[in-house]
Amino acid sequence: MNTHERPTLALALGDAAGIGSELAAKVLSQDDIRQAARFIVVGDRRQLDEGMQQAGVKLDVPDWSPAMSSDIALVDRGNIAASDIVAGRGDARSGGAARDNLVAALRICSGGAANAVCYTPLNKQTMRLADPDFVDEIGLIQSVLWTDAEGSEFNVLNELWNARVTSHMPLRDVAGTLSRDLIVSRIRLTDQTMRSVGKNKPRIAVAALNPHAGDGGNFGNEDDDVIAPAVAAAAAEDINVTGPIPADTVYLRAVNGEFDVVLSMYHDQGQIAMKLIGFDRGVTLIGGFPFWIATPAHGTAYDIAGMGMANPGATRNAVMLAARLSRDRVLADPERQREVIGAEMVGRARAS
Repeated sequence: MNTHERPTLALALGDAAGIGSELAAKVLSQDDIRQAARFIVVGDRRQLDEGMQQAGVKLDVPDWSPAMSSDIALVDRGNIAASDIVAGRGDARSGGAARDNLVAALRICSGGAANAVCYTPLNKQTMRLADPDFVDEIGLIQSVLWTDAEGSEFNVLNELWNARVTSHMPLRDVAGTLSRDLIVSRIRLTDQTMRSVGKNKPRIAVAALNPHAGDGGNFGNEDDDVIAPAVAAAAAEDINVTGPIPADTVYLRAVNGEFDVVLSMYHDQGQIAMKLIGFDRGVTLIGGFPFWIATPAHGTAYDIAGMGMANPGATRNAVMLAARLSRDRVLADPERQREVIGAEMVGRARAS
């Protein structure tokens, strides 16, 4: 593969107290990964060095410069001191650095200097300690990109996809949040996203909310009164959608090849199923924005941080998927790319 045919990925280092730095080092050391894409690593050099030590690998990662031709370069944000990196003990410092890295990677990509964004695991609690206004990645992306575009997380495991109607909210709020219009909009977004990755007329299964899809009203009316009308409305738009299907069977049917994607009603309804199917292989893909954003579907794994035990399978899959999906995105001209990346090299004041 010619170097110029490879997409460029902005890879943001996640929470320094978790396994993300180790995962980044392990993945970047793999030859086929470097043949699939070029990388702009975004984070503190001291965090990257820590990750290499944990992974037991040594990488040559120069600071980015306009004249460089390396497959991997670092945009050093200088945002966390080595003494602040304590494996397994995330706090506002590690959360703030992770937030800063992701924001910089998003700006690099939105400025046309990268094809897609990848990031290693974040921790929402530590990010909230650093930024009380932080709720989840979708809201952060919207604020950085200055957009009200509807974004959504998709879980990807091999050829099986999972989408969500609601995501990061208390379970007690889910039923009251669901509406016909919201579900129709999520079905449309799911259909559009699947088509954009080459699935012509994707087969969408919509999961029920209640046991046995409400059992004719015995276990709640949301499935009959809200979800079913939304599915019918979307089907009238020539979308290939079926549901509501009881959640205790819909994923089995999808795994057996009946559907391409399941639209779940809430976060754990889909996440539990997908992680049981393949915890160490799953990818979270954020769609609905001008470029793809990918990350492993698992978390920071504080319990094994710093031990060199992290399985890079899901991170590897996230990188490969982002590279495959973003290959055709047109980047800005070299002068604009230099301007965009150069601005991020300044970063925050280097931590002492």
